[in-house]
Amino acid sequence: MDALTPFTSRDTTRAWLYRLAQVAVSAVHPASLLPDRLPEPPAGRTVVVGAGKAAAAMAQTLEIAWQASHPDAPLSGLVVTRYGHAEVCRRIEVLEASHPMPDELGEQAAQRMLGSVRDLGEDDLVIALISGGGSSLMSLPAPGLTLRQKQTLTKALLHSGAPIREINTVRRHLSAIKGGRLAAAAHPARVVTYLISDVPGDEPSLIASGPTLPDDATPADALAILETRGIAVPDSVRRHLVTDSSAPRRDDPDFARDEAFVLARAADALDAARGHAERAGIEVCLLGDDLEGEARDLGRAQGRLALSLQSERSHPLLLLSGGETSVTVKGEGRGGRNVEYLLGVFETLKGSEGIHALAIDTDGIDGSESNAGAIISPDGWQRARAARLSVADYLTRNDAYTFFNALDDLVVTGPTRTNVNDFRAILILPLDRPVA
Repeated sequence: MDALTPFTSRDTTRAWLYRLAQVAVSAVHPASLLPDRLPEPPAGRTVVVGAGKAAAAMAQTLEIAWQASHPDAPLSGLVVTRYGHAEVCRRIEVLEASHPMPDELGEQAAQRMLGSVRDLGEDDLVIALISGGGSSLMSLPAPGLTLRQKQTLTKALLHSGAPIREINTVRRHLSAIKGGRLAAAAHPARVVTYLISDVPGDEPSLIASGPTLPDDATPADALAILETRGIAVPDSVRRHLVTDSSAPRRDDPDFARDEAFVLARAADALDAARGHAERAGIEVCLLGDDLEGEARDLGRAQGRLALSLQSERSHPLLLLSGGETSVTVKGEGRGGRNVEYLLGVFETLKGSEGIHALAIDTDGIDGSESNAGAIISPDGWQRARAARLSVADYLTRNDAYTFFNALDDLVVTGPTRTNVNDFRAILILPLDRPVA
């Protein structure tokens, strides 16, 4: 195929980028990842627990594969997912709760999960299905703390621009179920955890704050994060972080029989997209699968990179990146990190011919809005000027959703039921073959 064939107009170029995103997301859906990885049934019971935006799809996939392979083996349990992300299961109960702000239903789901694994024996098996979003969805405060306190601190951390590693460190040490505590409640049963990673670096214990996997962070680390970010710490929270010693450690012998498998990560989505592009004869440059930082700043940097590379090109080039950026919220607008990233790109490109970009959250929800992200084309700059949309004003208000909505450039997918975080693609066409 001639590499330029798909890019003879704005509409076909956008359609190609949409298709590229679909390929990336499909590659990390649990339906194609979990069936061949299931453990053998134990002599005793098998109890399923789980949380995250992909948890219901993981549970449905597991249940179908289990029934096909072990129709007579007992299977029960429950998982919690975000509102609107449920799937139909017969043996595993699927609950819904709030994300990114935790609510009472998530608290109740977490309490029920703890209850479902207590009193298990050595011949029993716990299968944990964990994906991004699980930390908010199974929010059970530590003794002496309240859900309202966790909601307030979560909102403050999100608005501060803290990276997910910091946010989840705090969540783990204010929780009665995270940081390995769910697995500790299940022991001496064996715990096998399947994870879909939404954290840069793909450290299993950080995904959804590691309900079945202990880590090395301490309550003092959590307190230091809150203080460094300038977040007010209630006295009861401070006392808890100073005195708490309930978190299990990595070297706890009770975890010796447990196993954990990362089924999908950002790198897998990017690899699928790269393969799709290369089959079309397009050169691909992977900028990294674990990029972090302020969303608009990364957008500006990648916009500058695209401009610098275009002058050297005689053939199309695709820049791909993943990870999880942050947004320091100072305004009252609507937006998410992917649209704010794209507004940074948009501001830098200023309608430069031949450069298109798309950015989405692979779960289909950018922040707390209904869109997955957005897409930009060279003609967007003139359309924005005609509509009197000031990029600087929308950035000041953290209102990128409204900006791209006014241009009809939002990407809306609905829930994808997976989550490996951000997917970003910048397509650079040579200046001698601009898109019409």
